[in-house]
Amino acid sequence: MKPSTHKIVDLEFSQKYDRKHAEAYYRKHRQGIWRRWSHAREERVSRQALILAGQPKLVLDLPCGAGRFWPLLLEEHGRQVIGADYSAGMLEVAQDSHPGFMDGRVRCLQTSAFSIDLPDAAVDSVFCMRLMHHVGKAGDRMVLLKEFHRVSRDTSIISLWVDGNYKAWRRKKAEQKRVHRSSQNRFVIEQNRVEEEFAAAGFEVLGKIDFLPFYQMWRTYVLRKR
Repeated sequence: MKPSTHKIVDLEFSQKYDRKHAEAYYRKHRQGIWRRWSHAREERVSRQALILAGQPKLVLDLPCGAGRFWPLLLEEHGRQVIGADYSAGMLEVAQDSHPGFMDGRVRCLQTSAFSIDLPDAAVDSVFCMRLMHHVGKAGDRMVLLKEFHRVSRDTSIISLWVDGNYKAWRRKKAEQKRVHRSSQNRFVIEQNRVEEEFAAAGFEVLGKIDFLPFYQMWRTYVLRKR
């Protein structure tokens, strides 16, 4: 089967990640106590998700950014990773920052998550961290989910912002007080709504892991193809 020919959804923020911005993004998660703790917590959540997904051996990390999760993904013996991103700058920084991983276990691919340049059932699992909260339109999310369903043989691991917690309540209250903004690039999605979208795309929910239950918006879903 040929790779997808879906029209690429152009997210507003995606054009900014040239080499300079990619390097700044790489440094950001290593600065300050809070960011380092947050990264460690994300790694813990990701390990739990990978266990729920059955410790897949071939993982598509999309978007891989600057390779922040490559050391984690390669903790599992024998696992191989396709590190994919829409930004050439991100991929350059990822490769330069992780030379020890470029020994055959990580292969880089420049592609869009909305039209993945891979054939059907190409990987065991899709690992998608910190992308879906940028996708505000249900139709765009469906394109994304159907691409994940197409290229994965078994599971997808997806993080996003959901409602039903303190941070989401505070964000909603703050937005009600703001003057209307013409653009927005981060979105909270209702839990019931996104789970309905998962089902419509052909997934069942294997598990869900909250970053900090009842407080933070971040939730990671582990999905299995039906």
